[in-house]
Amino acid sequence: MNDNTIPTQLIQTLRTAKQVVVLTGAGISAESGVPTFRDAQTGLWAKYDPMDLATPEAFQRDPRLVWEWYTWRRELVAKAPPNLGHLALVNMQTYLPKFTLITQNVDGLHQRAGSQQVIELHGNLTRSKCVNEHIVDSWQTADELPPRCPHCEQILRPDVVWFGEFLQEQTLYKAMKTVEQCDLIFSVGTSSLVQPAASLPFIALEHGAKLVEINPDSTPLTPHVHFVLYGKSGAILPKLVDLTW
Repeated sequence: MNDNTIPTQLIQTLRTAKQVVVLTGAGISAESGVPTFRDAQTGLWAKYDPMDLATPEAFQRDPRLVWEWYTWRRELVAKAPPNLGHLALVNMQTYLPKFTLITQNVDGLHQRAGSQQVIELHGNLTRSKCVNEHIVDSWQTADELPPRCPHCEQILRPDVVWFGEFLQEQTLYKAMKTVEQCDLIFSVGTSSLVQPAASLPFIALEHGAKLVEINPDSTPLTPHVHFVLYGKSGAILPKLVDLTW
């Protein structure tokens, strides 16, 4: 990748931006070795369709099975380090007056890299909660799986948004208000297919923001962007930050 790959106009736009939003998807985590949702099914879990495990109905039907699957996924994520793309976003944040990171990922890699102001649209699989929405960091060990909430004795579940569930209203509202107010938005490593996240760049466009897409391939968003950079975020984002500042 050479310097000419990144347009001078984009560098100037980023350098003078007052409020920047970055929306990330599974692609940036894949560069850290985190399997995408479907690709994660290997070994003992290869016989299961993730669509049959990541639902409220699956948890009601067999809570132990779902809990053990998420425990396995947590172990996969724990072994994955933040990559150069994650770190470049941390660096970018230090130069901008206002910067918000909105992620569809549930692996917590942005926070581990050092990002602040992260809006997690789909939750975080490293956290657990009970049906009464208590976030629980620890619990007494017992043979029973899932374990129970120390506050209300209800069984725990991963703090993620399952298929068939709505995003938390406050989280979605905060994300929408943030993109309405930005003057530059990045879409990084996302297929731009999953709603309502896929609508956020369009909301920003409607309010006059410039739009940048960083992805190896074209997406439904590509025809609408001002700048498209084809490739991996771990290669493009560090170069963009270096050229801008």
